[in-house]
Amino acid sequence: EVQLVESGGGLVQPGGSLRLSCAASGFTFKLSSMTWVRQAPGKGLEWVSSISAGGLTSYGDFVKGRFSISRDNAKNTLSLQLNSLNPEDTAMYYCVRGHYTEKSDLRRGPNWGQGTQVTVSS
Repeated sequence: EVQLVESGGGLVQPGGSLRLSCAASGFTFKLSSMTWVRQAPGKGLEWVSSISAGGLTSYGDFVKGRFSISRDNAKNTLSLQLNSLNPEDTAMYYCVRGHYTEKSDLRRGPNWGQGTQVTVSS
């Protein structure tokens, strides 16, 4: 059974930083592409970033160099470093097994974690 457990969310002031983590189990993590998706209050799911099994990364246009996705295959952990946060980044952030892009049809399912809340506010 795929299990993805996110952590690291919280309340941060505009311009601040957070580091999200996702602990993965139940599948061969090192062979899987992984993705972060977010959902702002009252809005749809939005692709944030993906990383391939080989470490190739991709980001949504709105990231603009502020976020960095990484993986530690020895620890079965996916991370997302969030810098220069603004109120528009307030959302639930989900860890997802698989590779997605900005054109993907995103739907929550068994390869999704429960999410960690990021709130950017002064």
